[in-house]
Formats: sequence, C-alpha cells, structure tokens
Amino acid sequence: MEKPYLELRTRNTFGDIVNNYFQFLKLNFKHYTNLYLRYNAISIILTLIGSYLLVTGFMGLASRDFRFGMETSMDNDWYLIVGGLLLVVILFVTAVLNYSFSSAYMTEYVKQEGNVKSANIWSAIKKNSGTIILFILIGIAMYIGYFVVSLVLAFIPLLGMLAQYAINFTLSALFGLSFMSIFSTNKSVGEALSEGWSFTFSNFIRVVFFGLVIGILNLMLTFLILSIPGFIIGFYTYFSLESEVDFLTSNFATIVFTLGFTMFVLAFIFSQALSQVAYGVLFFNLHEERYNTYLRERIEQIGVNE
Repeated sequence: MEKPYLELRTRNTFGDIVNNYFQFLKLNFKHYTNLYLRYNAISIILTLIGSYLLVTGFMGLASRDFRFGMETSMDNDWYLIVGGLLLVVILFVTAVLNYSFSSAYMTEYVKQEGNVKSANIWSAIKKNSGTIILFILIGIAMYIGYFVVSLVLAFIPLLGMLAQYAINFTLSALFGLSFMSIFSTNKSVGEALSEGWSFTFSNFIRVVFFGLVIGILNLMLTFLILSIPGFIIGFYTYFSLESEVDFLTSNFATIVFTLGFTMFVLAFIFSQALSQVAYGVLFFNLHEERYNTYLRERIEQIGVNE
C-alpha cells in the first residue's frame, strides 16, 4: 500500500510547521534513515576508526599518567593527533553531505509527492556539486566571522550570551534555507544566499524561534538515542571500578568506550541531518507564503477540470 503524502507547500502557523516536521518524520523516518545510512556508510566506518584512535590514545596517556610510567608516549600522542584530525575531516565532509542529502531528499519528496528515489537524490547532489563547494567556502568564512564576534561577545555578561545564541540560530537558518534554495529551484550561490537571507530576516522571530525549538527537540531525541550506550558505559565503568578491573589497559574496555564515543558522534551527525530536514519543512512554508506557487497550481487545476 502506498504511504500517505504530507503536503509541505502550504501556509501554516508556527505550531503547524513544527507539527508538520514531526508528521513528516512519522511518515518517512524509516525510508529517510535507510537512505541516510546508505549515503553515510563510509563516514560511519571512518568515524569508528577515528574514535578508536582517539580512545586508544587517551586511555594510553591516562594509564601512563596514573602509573607515573617512564615509557614514551609517542604512540599515544600519534593516536590522538591522527584520530582527532580524522574526526574533524569526517565531521566536515559528512556535514556537507548531510546538508546536501537532506535538502535533495526534501526537494525530491515535494516534487515527486513522496516517491523519493535514491538515484534522483544522488543526481541532484552531483548536478549542484560546484555550487555546493562554493557555498561551503562562503559558509566557512561566515562561521570564522561568527567565531570572532563570539569571542568579543563572550566578555559581555548575559546579553553577550543571548546575542551569541541569536547569531548562531540566524546563521543556521540562513545556511539551511539557502541550501534548500539551491536544490529546490536550482539557484546559483548568490541567488540562493539572497533568497535565504530574505526568508530569514523577513520572518526573523519565527525563523530563529523555530531553530531554537527544533534544536531543543532534536537534542532531546539525541539524548534518547544516547541513553542506551550511555547506560551501558556507565554500568561497565562502575562495576569495573568496584571490581578493581584495570579498564585503562583492558582491550574490552577500549572496545566499549570506542563504540560509545562513536555512537555519540554519529548521534550528533544524525541530529544535524534532521535539523536540515526541519529547515526543509520551514523553507516550503515560507516559499509558499511568498510565491503562492502551489496555490496557483491548484487554482489552475480547478479551472481546467471545470
């Protein structure tokens, strides 16, 4: 039986937009997650390797420090450096892929009325690869500027912190809406940024508050995902200490902590992908409010039928 399609190109109140996001996940979570895992298979494997190197290096250094050993720590330092660099690269590349994948998925979902095909998603990503690369370079420059401004605002009590959060949510919305503009209407970098900027600042309160609400809800979902491995790690650590097991040099402990840390990183990455899905839902709402494309199509269909 064909699954029901949720029309996103409608004018909705703030609460309805948030509700549409969760309705979309309810109807499409399994399909979206299956495609997500296929597109991120290599990233998951590399994340596991990077996590293993970090955990191994950290536990090696901790064991040395606790025992006041005299052996060299070069191998442990090397594990930490390589593992850290690998994870940074993985997070960056995966973030770009997930922004692209989620944006292409949402666009394909609306265009094909729920009939999303993996081949079309990959085709859209390849078609817009040049625009994506240029957009990411601009995004890096924007976030460097945000980092500098954040350092200045850090010296201002309370108001500085609130301003940091406001700027962060604004940039996230600008980035997410602009990415959707690239895929939904095949705009250039300048046109996509212009539309994303217009959507963000013409609906500033709604967009920023939407980012805040979705961020909190996705964070709760992330904590829910992490609760199981977190409980296992805490349970294992507690009884290892009670039994005086030297888990700093235990191979089994390394495996447990590696899998736990990998789950934490992967949950963070998946939450980021879901955030872009949310901005996709918001984008089609704002796009319909401004251009009325779907409403015009319906009116034309009614005219033809009559």
